[in-house]
Amino acid sequence: MRVFPANAEIDESVHGFHVRTQKDPLTISPTASFREESMATASEIAAVGVIGAGQMGSGIAQLAAAAGCAVLLLDADSAALTRAVASISASLRRLAAKGQLSQVRRVDLPSYYPTQIGPGHSVKDAAEAFPSDKFWVRLVFQAACEDSIKRIRCVSTVQDLREADLVIEAIVENEHVKKKLFVELDKITKPSAILASNTSSISITRLASATKRPSQVIGMHFFNPPPIMRLIEIIRGADTSDEVFAAVKSFSERLGKTVICSQDYPGFIVNRILMPLINEAFWALYTGVATKEDIDTGMKLGTNHPMGPLQLADFIGLDVCLSVLRVLHNGLGDNKYSPCPLLVQYVDAGRLGKKRGVGVYSYGQKSSNVKPKSSL
Repeated sequence: MRVFPANAEIDESVHGFHVRTQKDPLTISPTASFREESMATASEIAAVGVIGAGQMGSGIAQLAAAAGCAVLLLDADSAALTRAVASISASLRRLAAKGQLSQVRRVDLPSYYPTQIGPGHSVKDAAEAFPSDKFWVRLVFQAACEDSIKRIRCVSTVQDLREADLVIEAIVENEHVKKKLFVELDKITKPSAILASNTSSISITRLASATKRPSQVIGMHFFNPPPIMRLIEIIRGADTSDEVFAAVKSFSERLGKTVICSQDYPGFIVNRILMPLINEAFWALYTGVATKEDIDTGMKLGTNHPMGPLQLADFIGLDVCLSVLRVLHNGLGDNKYSPCPLLVQYVDAGRLGKKRGVGVYSYGQKSSNVKPKSSL
């Protein structure tokens, strides 16, 4: 899986990011070294591999870097990596400017004092000059942001993840593809590494069965966008050990997230409740109950939802919604989870939502001629 040539470097003046090379190796603090004979604890998770540089993967990489981890970001698409590193840099700098890097604890701030913020100025200078002013705090956040960016390294092959303490995959929501990846990760990563999936619906037990370490496989379902959404849904497979669960739960809290735990049932917690709501909204549109605008307005103003279900489906991705509904329908055998034909029609037409420029709504691109038609 090739991403960048071995000596690749992205111009920081253009992208605000640096892709390290073999001459600029990833360094991991010896104080966070890993004992091969034991599972990782949250404090020992020093290097995190993230597979997939889409919106979810890049957001997860950003969180891990801001929490002090060395991050190995892998994607087969070099263009996706370029977009990801630019997005991560912009996001971190935007949060730093607002003083919203929640992962940076106050006890960590002194370590950033020597960092240069501008010509002739440092955080330490600012702190001494403005001891009771918020100005130096803002500079500290800027320094923390730049340190976080430097912790991220783009890698060219799965083999580059061999020293990761935790690997989180955020690739396409397809069980067969994920299983193939887990087989490869099981062979490459060190025996003590934890393998996690960001799946929103696929069985963790089945993914774990592709490895020789099922006790070290777990689900970490982040929500979109990961840097903003405060929840992580942790899913235990049938063989996930208590030690791995505790380590991943503690690590998730280290990222500044609230954790909920689900057993390994189709759809887990959130999507088992959310996807039938979205599906019913499609049925209401399909059968002519109301317009898409009135369906969304009704749910926003009538139930105080920040986003209507059809708009939310566009944001999630209609293909993802369809995939989750099929998992629910196949896994639970209840026809109430059967996907609405209109949702299937939109996905077949390539109307996948905001990421494609058109879904239920249009986002600046010419829409295809798919209109809701009732068969009733």
